[in-house]
Amino acid sequence: MQSFTHMDHRPPARRDWRVFWRLTRPHTLTAAFVPVCVGTVLALGETSIDWLLFAAMMIASLLIQAATNMFNEYYDYQRGLDSPESVGIGGAIVRDGLKPKTVLALAFGCLGLAMLIGIYICAESSWWLAVVGTICMAAGYFYTGGPVPIAYTPFGELAAGFFMGFVIILISFFIQTGYISGGAVLTAIPIAILVGAILLANNIRDLDGDREKGRKTLAILIGRDWAIRLLAAMFAVAFLWTAALAVFQIVPFWALLALLSIPKAIAATRGFIGKIKPIEMMPAMKATAQTNTQFGFLLAAGLLIAHWL
Repeated sequence: MQSFTHMDHRPPARRDWRVFWRLTRPHTLTAAFVPVCVGTVLALGETSIDWLLFAAMMIASLLIQAATNMFNEYYDYQRGLDSPESVGIGGAIVRDGLKPKTVLALAFGCLGLAMLIGIYICAESSWWLAVVGTICMAAGYFYTGGPVPIAYTPFGELAAGFFMGFVIILISFFIQTGYISGGAVLTAIPIAILVGAILLANNIRDLDGDREKGRKTLAILIGRDWAIRLLAAMFAVAFLWTAALAVFQIVPFWALLALLSIPKAIAATRGFIGKIKPIEMMPAMKATAQTNTQFGFLLAAGLLIAHWL
């Protein structure tokens, strides 16, 4: 009955392309393309790159991330969590009037396309990736779908960092090289942390509303102040880990270019301090995603420079 009540209050549907673009929540797509870039550049130090495989992996990862966001949009609406005033959502249903079933169909359509691309990737590398890819897509669905959504538990950051950061980097590396190296595993860790930080920032912003709706995110369990401290600690660990990788020559010295993203991480952390309203925390949320983007691209650039030299 709840969904019918929402249906009655939806505005007239709009079909502008910008509606569908917002539905993908483009500010979160950094969590998809950064790991693919880093994993591929890491592979460049081991072998020549198959750019068609790189493109396929990039598109598949973006489709899975977009599908995850659409499932989020659909299931949060079905559970009565989204309203026209909600901050940080695509708003395709509550603001733009798209039918919930349309959003759900688009989500499954994105996963279907990702699966088709995945068949090509498996054919060119290993069919074991079909198992890994299926698990990643299932994680995207169960993030907000299913009886106990991951997003409603304290494990959202861990799941996001592991699947969209760590695993994607290693798959991107594996499809180029045919194996997984210890260096790739260790280098994937700071990216995984920063992807998890994006979700933590999102949960800090939505803390009050999530608590009212019965969610039990990590930010709710430890409180706003400790969640902000945890965010700062995650940034610090990611940077210190990268510095240690360079000191122990697991990555070249040029990888330290990633540390140039520290000011953005500081801005992201400070942006949450003393803020209560979600709209006030949007710049900090954006800065967190930008930290991941800057860190990832600077790390990739450093690895490329070291390769060319």
